[in-house]
Amino acid sequence: MSGPYRLPHLPQPGETSASRRFPAPLTPARTSRGLAALMALVVIGGCAAEPPPMDDDVIIVSGASGQLGGVAVQELLARGVAPENLILVSRTPELLDEYARMGASTRFGDFSQPESLSAAYEGGDRLLLISLNTRGNPNPDVRTQRVEFHKNAIDAAAAVGVQHIVYISYVDADNNPSPIAVDHRLTEAILRDSGVAWTFIRDQWYMDGLLGRAASVLSEGRVVAGPQAGTAFVTRADCAAAAAAALSTPGHENRIYEITGPELIGSREFAAILSELSGQAIEVVEATSGDAESTVPDMPSGTMLTGDFEELVGRPPTSVRQLLEANRETWALAR
Repeated sequence: MSGPYRLPHLPQPGETSASRRFPAPLTPARTSRGLAALMALVVIGGCAAEPPPMDDDVIIVSGASGQLGGVAVQELLARGVAPENLILVSRTPELLDEYARMGASTRFGDFSQPESLSAAYEGGDRLLLISLNTRGNPNPDVRTQRVEFHKNAIDAAAAVGVQHIVYISYVDADNNPSPIAVDHRLTEAILRDSGVAWTFIRDQWYMDGLLGRAASVLSEGRVVAGPQAGTAFVTRADCAAAAAAALSTPGHENRIYEITGPELIGSREFAAILSELSGQAIEVVEATSGDAESTVPDMPSGTMLTGDFEELVGRPPTSVRQLLEANRETWALAR
């Protein structure tokens, strides 16, 4: 599903229902609010030096003009991080002019051009390192050199004195059988050996694509379902919120967070929710032995379901029902 979509209203720690509306991604940044206080968490592994006090930290966001990076910037501002304490790095920094007018530093940086990264990261204390996406990336070398490009960013950050790197990784990276997990395991190993404090935000499969599936299911009036365990889908915005929490609150150094949604969703569960919200009956067709199609397929390590998001952010993760309710206009026309 491309383009912005509406997020359900999910209160942040210390927020009342009257005090905040959650805008769609890539809209103007929200008014800064007080930093949410979370309990310090037990640090495991590693022996990197403690970062400086949080109030004075300068936070770097890589890929700040992208889908996840853009929402992460909004989350950091909402948590009370001052714009002047943000360094926003992108291959297209001109898309960040709004934040520059607020006082943020916007800079060019490209993982495939290591000579650009030292200047991009200079003066920062903490870095949100968003892993490169191979799908749709304009640089064809990302498919074969993604780990090398990630290492360029890690090396540059360490060289200019960045003390904590929060890396957007992949669910159950240690054991996930998907080929996608290989690059993330290698990148995590590089970070562990870098001497810089690290946090791994391991994102479960994104829920956002289910909005497009909802329109298709309503149009066809049916889903195909086999014996499914389901997947704990999570919204991209929740992953950005988890990263922002790890960057702006203390106690997350050398920790791993498996960021998942609140429940396992397969074709049957998806059809039941969508039918209830739409008022349209949806036929569930049992898959035959020769029918591998499934409207909501089980994903590698998709059954990993944790409470890490709520521990980190202070609220439950977004459910499929909440996302569908908040974006009714994107699928209702298919009826």
